[in-house]
Amino acid sequence: MKKLLSAFLMLAVLVPLAASAEWNKDWPNKNKIVVNAQAASSAVADVLVAVRLHSGNFDFAAAKADGSDLRFIASDDKTELKYHIEKFDQVNELAVIWVSLPKVDPKDKAAFIWLYSGNEKATAATDAKSTFDAATVADFHFAEKTLLQDASASNLTAIGDITAQKAALLGEAAIFSGKPLNIPSVKLGGQGFTWSAWVKPAAIPQQGILFSQGDTVIKIDGNKLSLAVGKATVSGGEIKPAAWQHLAVTMMAGSATLYVNGIAAGTGSVTLTEKQSAVDVGADYQGELDELQLANTGRSADWIKLAATGQSAEGQLITVQASDEGGEEEGGTSYIGILVNSLTVDAKVVIGILAVMFAISFYVMASKGIFISKASRGNHDFLKSFRDANHEILDLDKNATGFANSSIFRLYQAGLREIRKRQIAGQPLKLSGASIDAIKASIDADMVRETHRINSQMVLLTIAISGGPFLGLLGTVVGVMITFAAIAAAGDVNVNAIAPGIAAALLATVAGLGVAIPALFGYNYLASRIKNITADMQIFVDEFVTRVAELHGN
Repeated sequence: MKKLLSAFLMLAVLVPLAASAEWNKDWPNKNKIVVNAQAASSAVADVLVAVRLHSGNFDFAAAKADGSDLRFIASDDKTELKYHIEKFDQVNELAVIWVSLPKVDPKDKAAFIWLYSGNEKATAATDAKSTFDAATVADFHFAEKTLLQDASASNLTAIGDITAQKAALLGEAAIFSGKPLNIPSVKLGGQGFTWSAWVKPAAIPQQGILFSQGDTVIKIDGNKLSLAVGKATVSGGEIKPAAWQHLAVTMMAGSATLYVNGIAAGTGSVTLTEKQSAVDVGADYQGELDELQLANTGRSADWIKLAATGQSAEGQLITVQASDEGGEEEGGTSYIGILVNSLTVDAKVVIGILAVMFAISFYVMASKGIFISKASRGNHDFLKSFRDANHEILDLDKNATGFANSSIFRLYQAGLREIRKRQIAGQPLKLSGASIDAIKASIDADMVRETHRINSQMVLLTIAISGGPFLGLLGTVVGVMITFAAIAAAGDVNVNAIAPGIAAALLATVAGLGVAIPALFGYNYLASRIKNITADMQIFVDEFVTRVAELHGN
């Protein structure tokens, strides 16, 4: 007993300690962000990743309108991570946030970070300048409100005539029509150099210059990525039209490497020199461009790969799990929670109607099943008594309480009523052919009424069978329309924004099938039982009339 009491006291002490292990209780909402560290082959420091939030993985209604209550915390639930917001649209429930991961190590097979939100009293903690590492010279997000502004600590400002494309890969992007942007006095080279950007050429082939500084030129040469440094050139890869591709060029130690979508596409020898002069971006280039980064270091192959996977629409590097009232901390993603949270109003209305239809169908199947089972047992018992009665077939109503559920017994009673109308007290019962025909007609009329009684409410099952899938399809079609309309209005077309809405819309079709399939099985089963009972009643009517005619006919 003492040991049990000691264990209980220790548990009582440890439970509040465990509960207080969370970063800050003033932030009630918590999302787990899983990091696929196996995307790299070796450890990489200072990785900048794009965290996309949408209605499927984040509760915008519980956050502040400008996202100033967001906090990103390391897996130890203590260390705050540096981040800055490129886009936070609470109305359309879309956001793009850049988070600096101190390290991505493939040895950490369960890497993750936390996203906290929901503190109305919180003030903004974003710090774009410190989000980037020391080697970053410039980072242009081409966001609509800061289209020509560098987000890094360099605080550069580009000069030129470009427009913003709202429906882009990462928030907004820049649309180039052949006129270059000019970035005055940029110092690059020295220890190394890295240029990277997401590009979406309007057409291929073309000769669009993506970067130029002095004798260093990076361009699309036909359908390939090309680097020229003086007379030395390197080219490789395949660039496709009307599709987003991550392109990068690194130079260090006399060598240059070209990358397309995180994969090395060409290498060559070049001589890197330090320059401090203007940079031109987009001369003769036709298409869209986003997330232009310049760095004074030669990034590693793993760094380039993580940049491509961490910023792509598929989101292969990180996965934001929907908050499930704390249940996500130990388990996986709550897919049902994602679907329910992503339901549009029309889908909720349709699913509500289908839920009522399902409840009615279940009630009809249950009540009708009980009714038919009782009727079948009652018919069986009465027919046994009727066939054993011989000359006493007109006296079976004396045990009426035992056949209360029998539909055949009620037909028998209908026949007795007609017979007794024709019976004269004190005289043997004699029925003419016309009387027997009249008795049969009366019993037939009661059989029709019994058939209607047995089949009552079955029409509700046919409505569920035929109407359920159509209602579900209506909810799906309208939900898909609303999802695409919202995506078009918000200008974000990545798969993470679209998928939850489409999946939630399909939930209406699933609900319709969930109503129709059980109703179909139940209807067919009940219909077969009703058919048997109806056949028994028809046989009994003929059998009863025949025996009455034999025993009491003229």
